Amino acid sequence: MAMILCHWSWRWVLSAQLAGTGHAGWYDLLAKPAFTPPPAMFGIAWAVLYAMLGLALAFVWHAFGHPLRTTAIVAFCIQLALNLAWSPVFFGARQLFGGLVLMIAILIAAVVATILFFKVRRTAGWLMVPYLAWLALALYLNAGVWRLNPDAGRINSSGDVEMSIGATK
Repeated sequence: MAMILCHWSWRWVLSAQLAGTGHAGWYDLLAKPAFTPPPAMFGIAWAVLYAMLGLALAFVWHAFGHPLRTTAIVAFCIQLALNLAWSPVFFGARQLFGGLVLMIAILIAAVVATILFFKVRRTAGWLMVPYLAWLALALYLNAGVWRLNPDAGRINSSGDVEMSIGATK
């Protein structure tokens, strides 16, 4: 288990670096939809989910000779790359709609990867199911935050809406 967490820790570090710093204050200022989990829940959930994803990938990785092995691994890597891009888009660039579009793509790619994982190793597919559920929640949250905060990209860390030159409040 420790090896899996170490293996996936690069994703957390890289995503955080790409997202930039200072986004926590901005995000805290945004209105959230109902059923938003407490902030501590996100770190715990992602740690467990990445451990499960690592196990799922390991099962497929070791399915030597299976005709869909390579396709499943590529699909997994695509959804992981999309997932890695979400934090910089949503938090770093403060593009809520861009994050929403990306989240839809992540969910679609993860469904494809999960179907392929089921075909290669049933256990690997089942290990992906909680991730799909979490992505569905993330899609709901992203859509809700986007809907509730039309000016979110212009809110600075003090809570003021930044206006462009020539614009009026």
